[in-house]
Amino acid sequence: MLYLIAEWLNYEGLSNLFRYQSFRSGAALMTALIVGLIIGPRFINMLRVRQGKGQPIREDGPQSHLSKRGTPTMGGLMILIALTVSMLLYMDLTNPFVWACVAVTVGFGAIGFMDDYDKVSKSSHKGVPGRVRLAMEFVVAGVAAYIIVGQLNTNLYIPFLSNVFIPLGPFYYVFAAFVIVGAGNAVNLTDGLDGLATMPVIIAAGTFAIISYLAGRVDYAAYLGIPHVPGAGELAIFCAGIMGAGLAFLWFNAPPAAVFMGDTGSLALGGALGAIAVAAHHEIVLAIVGGLFVLEAASVIIQVFWFKRTGRRVFRMAPIHHHFEQKGWKESTVVIRFWIIAIVLAVIGLSTLKLR
Repeated sequence: MLYLIAEWLNYEGLSNLFRYQSFRSGAALMTALIVGLIIGPRFINMLRVRQGKGQPIREDGPQSHLSKRGTPTMGGLMILIALTVSMLLYMDLTNPFVWACVAVTVGFGAIGFMDDYDKVSKSSHKGVPGRVRLAMEFVVAGVAAYIIVGQLNTNLYIPFLSNVFIPLGPFYYVFAAFVIVGAGNAVNLTDGLDGLATMPVIIAAGTFAIISYLAGRVDYAAYLGIPHVPGAGELAIFCAGIMGAGLAFLWFNAPPAAVFMGDTGSLALGGALGAIAVAAHHEIVLAIVGGLFVLEAASVIIQVFWFKRTGRRVFRMAPIHHHFEQKGWKESTVVIRFWIIAIVLAVIGLSTLKLR
């Protein structure tokens, strides 16, 4: 809204600041942070009153988690509200990439809300059946992929190599949808400890704020040997909004958590990262930057596959953060060490820009 007003004023006076994506990114981060901190206490109290017992805790999970009974969930709504406010104020709403990412964020957030509501209302950790949820996710991701790919070529670029790509043709639409759905569910699986998913999402969003901005600049893209995507720079503001909203949520989600983001937040944020990566043409780099999420998802896939095949477990418990808890690591130790891994992977992901 403020961006459109500045455009209407022909960027005269102070409104000239809104011409620059760097300024709007910083403003979006601070706005989302402030909004999240302001609405947080009342929002958490409202969730606590309405939910009563809070998010159901699995009896077969780590015993230390039983003390978290009564903690309200659906805190992801706080993130989505703060993100929406910053987005409406500072983003160019005529950019199709913006609406594709909004569609995924809101759509996946709604699916996650349905899942959280089902869990809370039935006092069960099962939620919406997995196949139903996946079907809905692919519908949303398919719409977003159609919008995004309509603005791009259909090449899959290979990191660390300059101008090397795989032409996927029409299959790129399917691939893009899989990236978005996979990212959403990978972040969802990571969200199992206080603050565990929040900070890696913030780190990944910060990394893709840089990548999106560089991909949107023809001069920087040419220098770095990455695909130039006109309009992708606007997603840096979206990423900054995620960072600000995520930091505000982390204020309340830090151990001991006063609120959980639930599937409402984790699905929405993961899907948003997937959509941003597709729009910036850095899908494989997302697998590097979000390697922690990939590891968490892979541990579940491996555990389920191997148990069905042999009746034995590879890990003491999956996702893998529970495996380390079962080995005796304190929850805070797991969280901080996984944050360190996320930072290292983000640095590696950024290094692909110049190594191409």
